[in-house]
Amino acid sequence: MFEVYENKLGELEKHSHFRFIRDIEKKEGKYIYINGDKLLNLSSNNYLNFADNKEVAENFYAQAGSEYSFGSASARLLTGTLPIYKKLENLITDLYQSGGTLLFNSGYHANVGVNSALTGKGDVIFSDKLNHASIIDGMRLSEAKFFRYPHNNTEALEKLLIRERNNFKNAVIVSESVFSMDGDIADIKKLVELKKRYNSILVLDEAHAFGVFGETGLGVSEACGLLKEVDLLIGTFGKAIGSMGAFATGKKVLIDYLINSARSFIFSTALPPVNIAFSKWIIENELPKTYEKRKKMLELGKKLGSESHIIPVIIGSNEKTAEMCDILYKNGYFTLPIRPPTVPQGTSRIRLSLTTDIEEKDLEKLCSIIGSTNITTKNL
Repeated sequence: MFEVYENKLGELEKHSHFRFIRDIEKKEGKYIYINGDKLLNLSSNNYLNFADNKEVAENFYAQAGSEYSFGSASARLLTGTLPIYKKLENLITDLYQSGGTLLFNSGYHANVGVNSALTGKGDVIFSDKLNHASIIDGMRLSEAKFFRYPHNNTEALEKLLIRERNNFKNAVIVSESVFSMDGDIADIKKLVELKKRYNSILVLDEAHAFGVFGETGLGVSEACGLLKEVDLLIGTFGKAIGSMGAFATGKKVLIDYLINSARSFIFSTALPPVNIAFSKWIIENELPKTYEKRKKMLELGKKLGSESHIIPVIIGSNEKTAEMCDILYKNGYFTLPIRPPTVPQGTSRIRLSLTTDIEEKDLEKLCSIIGSTNITTKNL
């Protein structure tokens, strides 16, 4: 009965495509420990070094004490909501000067909920081809027609809008701001122009930009001065903020509609109150201190050939990518091979992820190693 799965796993191993969950001993700042080896962690989304930070945790508990429980035990629509949830939602609403905010359990929950709820039969979604899997899954769960335009190609998007927009009732344009596997940035100004011109809703996933871009860390939309032009913005607490969960913030009518229609919100037990309190505390107390560190991190990313703190080193084949990761491991660097379906076929890569603790000197040896191998790469 299980032979079909065994055969499929065998094929994955044969093509250097087999994944497994790696055991680690501990994390310590920018380092990770595996089997006694101390490695520079270049695979983390802990951009501001708040996760696993003992000093930050101690400061939070000194303020919070035992006020917040470690379990919610219910969906918020089932038994109501504690004040801390509304306090965090109100904080985000105030920061973004939006109409309202809704918390989700993760970025995946948020994107699946938003993209499956906002559209139905007779509606249409226009999505960047390299949008995250959670966005794609949400579109598939909706009953809307969807089109995926070539990555960051707003000219192709406009041609699609000209051809298809009038064939549908509601239309949604959805994009990431900082793309998670490429590190490049969407042309948000142009997306805003197109959504206005073609009477569409703009949904922007700022998962990898929230906490990193903008004077106060609100994302690329803030950095571009376009916060009020985005109809619905998605952010996560599980990356730069070092916590867990996500949010959608934007037009009040859309937030109210999500409360009533987003199945990933309606049917999920809420995150623990202590977790919600920690996210709020980080945003209020720690995030405001990070501007100079964030600026320095982004400058290093640009020096390494990226538009952001995410640097893709594109190798191509699964085998060569895995081989490069092994070479880097032996030289003190923890990286993981990124392979299809996470990225398009033939573009397997190493995704170097910077944090504010990583300095240019930490990467000199890595750049030298990548440059001296006979493995052909793009970037660096």
